[in-house]
Amino acid sequence: MNTELLLSWGIGVMIILIFLIPYIQTMKKKDAITRKRLEETRAKRQDKALLQHPIINRSLCIGCGICVDACPEGTVLGLIDGKATIIHGSHCVGHGKCAEACPVSGIEIGLGDISQREDIPQLSDDFETNIPGLYIIGELSGLALIKNAISHGVTAIDHIHQSKPESSKAEFDVVIIGAGPAGLSAGLRAKELGLNYLVLDQDQPGGTILQYPRRKLVLVQPVELPLFGPLKKGEYEKEDLLAIWEKVIREQKVRLLSNHQLKGITGERGNFTVETSSGPASASRVVLALGRRGTPRKLGIPGEELGKVMYKLIDAETYKHKKLLVVGGGDSAIEAALGLAHQEGNEVTISYRKENFFRLKARNESHIEEAMAEGLLNAVFSSNPKKITDNAVTLQSPDSTVELENDYTFIFAGGELPFPLLNSIGIEFGKIIEAKA
Repeated sequence: MNTELLLSWGIGVMIILIFLIPYIQTMKKKDAITRKRLEETRAKRQDKALLQHPIINRSLCIGCGICVDACPEGTVLGLIDGKATIIHGSHCVGHGKCAEACPVSGIEIGLGDISQREDIPQLSDDFETNIPGLYIIGELSGLALIKNAISHGVTAIDHIHQSKPESSKAEFDVVIIGAGPAGLSAGLRAKELGLNYLVLDQDQPGGTILQYPRRKLVLVQPVELPLFGPLKKGEYEKEDLLAIWEKVIREQKVRLLSNHQLKGITGERGNFTVETSSGPASASRVVLALGRRGTPRKLGIPGEELGKVMYKLIDAETYKHKKLLVVGGGDSAIEAALGLAHQEGNEVTISYRKENFFRLKARNESHIEEAMAEGLLNAVFSSNPKKITDNAVTLQSPDSTVELENDYTFIFAGGELPFPLLNSIGIEFGKIIEAKA
């Protein structure tokens, strides 16, 4: 009997070892590969997220890897020592799929410690700033994605409605600055709740989406747009999404005025004066739904005023058989360069001031690497344009100066963010503040 028992135990142990040892070896190999990836991203300064990112509670993490597989970007997370770890933080755009998939609720999407961030305004949970009655929603809050922007607009207007604005001589219950996804959703929600509202924008409806290249895929994720219904698809082409904006604005008769640039805000809750390029408007509450791109940043070099110099690409198919320079290394620059490089006869060069591309979306990073390997375009790293002429551009790098033949130059050097304006209004930046009564 004892012999049979020992034999059974022996067989059981052998079966366990047969499966366990290969499993352990496989996990060690995966762990080593992930560690190597982390070393590479750290060397390229790509391990940190720019804005929102997964915040992992390692005490709750059970190392199942579901979050790793759920990430749409595919490279943000990995497992090290059996725990979820941020590997390629610069690829994170805040989808939140990892948090949704985690079976133990060990992940949340946030901004981390922003107490020292000079580009993130102080906001309550309802997106109210340190100035009572003044709200900031959308990209400027630090959280990107259209889904977030629409949610912000609804949350802010709900808070305004629930706080029952005091009797005021102001013309409007709320004035909303910006007609992108955040501002539009705020306007629709205000109309839905019966508030007297006005939406102002310095451009046309669409916000940052207007600057995207033609047919660019825009990440939306399923979300409910007030007075319209669900946006069910995960991605829309730029034109399709703008058509939805136009439809809902037309059908709901949204009170929207274009070409009104914000110049300043004075007053207090219940009696704000919104100064615009077309005159003042008075409001009990104000919602700022400004983007983070702002006015295109210029390089300040000779020749930048030439008509061949542009700061956005709307239709790549317009340019064929041209010698083109794209300045910048962000997603917008990469997408423009790729679009131009795939047009017939173009010779495309990218000038980027850093030693390599980083903080790119995973899809853009793989596409630009493939394009460079196939010779579709050329990248000149650690370089800066120094002079633009009618037929050429001069690039300066640490070791040399080169002059390139050039028909058009596209500059994607970011935007002049509206922080001076926000500072003049009195908005403070840093840690999230408690909700006001």
